[in-house]
Amino acid sequence: MKFLLMAMAASALAAQTPDCSIVPGAKQEGKLRDFDTETLYEYMDGNSEGYFLYGFSKMHGVTCKAGGVTLIVDLSEFQSPELAYGMFTGNLDPRVPVEKIGAGGQVVDRKVIFVKGKYFAEIAAEPEGKYGDLLRAAAKEWEKRLEGTTALPAELGWFPKEKLQAGSPRLAPQSVRGMRMLKRGYLAQYEEGKAVVVPEETAAAAQALFGKLKERFSPNAAAQAADEAFTAEDRYLGRICFFRKGTRIGGWTNVPAEQDPVEWAKKLAAVMP
Repeated sequence: MKFLLMAMAASALAAQTPDCSIVPGAKQEGKLRDFDTETLYEYMDGNSEGYFLYGFSKMHGVTCKAGGVTLIVDLSEFQSPELAYGMFTGNLDPRVPVEKIGAGGQVVDRKVIFVKGKYFAEIAAEPEGKYGDLLRAAAKEWEKRLEGTTALPAELGWFPKEKLQAGSPRLAPQSVRGMRMLKRGYLAQYEEGKAVVVPEETAAAAQALFGKLKERFSPNAAAQAADEAFTAEDRYLGRICFFRKGTRIGGWTNVPAEQDPVEWAKKLAAVMP
């Protein structure tokens, strides 16, 4: 039994370690790469902080040769599927469509990224050229081998679709809308205004946070939306409406003068469980 468990663990680990078989005929070049929170900076050349924002745990990588193309293949593990998806949305090019690779993928001429479960995958190609078809095929083959869910975070479906800009909504890993008290949440950019959803562990924690928001945006006026709500005007965030529904804080900022922020808040709150 012990041997079986060890074998299963080894098999699972192997499935989450990149290898060059995702591209037919490709050969490994050099040794496998392994990095954690203490060593990632050695590889990322100053870009490791972007990974740490989303709860990076470790990375495995390999370099492959396929004809005259070099493929740099890296797989990063994060603390949760939500944070891995946040890393994915944080690296999207809003001008390029998202494809169905895992929970989401994006292909450009020299790079493909995708997310599945708690894993964020990247394949970059060298030298200059257009390798979109090769990268897409490699990503789809690799995605089949990775563990994890392909479901999107539920919060993404709560935001109204009308006038929603490309690349939204996304996970803001800290200081949502520039406020440190909103430690982490979802942000959606619209043609006019921005919407947020910030989850808390308990309703009591959400109530406490809502109270801090009321203090931050004082004076304010009570509003009828969800469990409790208020409206206010701010020098930087413009016309706003924040509300609490259960364990979550939601709200709209930078609402145009001709629109009612409370009505937008009600639309968002109505979809939230």
